[in-house]
Amino acid sequence: MKKQIENKWEDILSLLETQYDISSIMINTWIRSLKIYEVKDNIVYFYVDEKLGENAVKFLHRKEFDLFLLSSIRETLNNSDIDIVIDEKKRFISEDDTVKAPVESDSYKAAVSRSNLNPKYTFDTFIVGDSNRHAHATCLAVADLPAQDNFNPLFLYGNSGLGKTHLMQSIAHYILQKDDKTNVLYVPSETFTNEIIDAIKNHTTNEFREKYRKVDVLLIDDVQFIKDKDSTQMEFFNTFNTLYNDNKQIILSSDRPPKEIKTLDERIISRFECGVPIDIHEPDYETRMAILKNKAEMEHLTGIPEEVFVYIAENITNNIRELEGALNKISVYSNLMREEVTLETAKYSLKDIINKDTTVAITPDLIIKTVSEHMGISEDDIRSKRRSQDIATARQIVMYLCRELTVLALKSIGNAVGGKDHATVLNGVKRIEEKMVEDPSFKSTIDTIIKKINPSS
Repeated sequence: MKKQIENKWEDILSLLETQYDISSIMINTWIRSLKIYEVKDNIVYFYVDEKLGENAVKFLHRKEFDLFLLSSIRETLNNSDIDIVIDEKKRFISEDDTVKAPVESDSYKAAVSRSNLNPKYTFDTFIVGDSNRHAHATCLAVADLPAQDNFNPLFLYGNSGLGKTHLMQSIAHYILQKDDKTNVLYVPSETFTNEIIDAIKNHTTNEFREKYRKVDVLLIDDVQFIKDKDSTQMEFFNTFNTLYNDNKQIILSSDRPPKEIKTLDERIISRFECGVPIDIHEPDYETRMAILKNKAEMEHLTGIPEEVFVYIAENITNNIRELEGALNKISVYSNLMREEVTLETAKYSLKDIINKDTTVAITPDLIIKTVSEHMGISEDDIRSKRRSQDIATARQIVMYLCRELTVLALKSIGNAVGGKDHATVLNGVKRIEEKMVEDPSFKSTIDTIIKKINPSS
């Protein structure tokens, strides 16, 4: 059966895309690289690419890709008795057969240093959530097949502290792990700009061009800071064109989409937009909790109670660096004061970061975002015309909270949830009020959402 599946693998993947509407990016990133460990008693044991690890297993199960894959295999092979298991390879190996993970070679370490990469910024240490799943999948696809037309340049954008640099450098690590002789270079835009200025000033532009135009993969962080001088932008534009025409991978990041970068020449913006602009959003509550616990594990920060993780995740909502910084601050404070980490010591050590007296600007967007996270319903669905029970309830909760927590008119509330009229808004508010009276657990849910929107309430 193993041979049968391997021979029909492309047919199975094609069926996944056409019949189950799974995108080619998702297939290429998460499913194509699955390998068969063994077939036993009609069960096919697949293992994920070791570079993807446990996150891939969780993702495949959570999105039910494993069930879609099973259906595609059964249909393609015309065998309804087949079952599958997807896990990490190490789960299938007995302790006696376990092989130690290979030690990173000196040449790989030298390549990482030469490329200006942070050793910690790999796919293995990146926490995947709904806010960054598309960006993560795209970056994996680029890492696996760099310089493909559809992904070149790759342009990541989003607010500061959401993991753009981590994802960029993860691509570079992945490429170097496959071939550490690849010429990879990561630079912040400020470094790139200063080197251009120095090269022009010191008449060393040939050396500059030799450095930047001979790379296989160029990563430039925060391109919105590239100075708007004609000579600087000309060198940047020509470097970009040279690499692009030579089929080299270009990866860029910014705090805003290309068309909103006002300091750059229009022709540069058009080059950015010809590839794949991908946005990264603020992490949801579950992702923030996962980031904190992963950070604690990596830094060997033991003895932190669950309620401390919850406190940080509920109060620092839009910046991963601040999340991790808060955890570090608690640990440092605990060590200095030789006190056990408790919720009270956490609150005290973070009082300059988390100020409960700060007034929260409550807007429809904030309410929709919070309800979306808590209810597991996308913001787009809340604003859509879809009427399934779960979506309708989430939408009505938004209407109720906008009515309670803001001074907006009914028409404005209706506009915020996709253009509903005032009668629909009133009806939605009434339904939520009635359900809160009828069901104490539902009222508790509403109270929890209000606390998330405004922790000082």
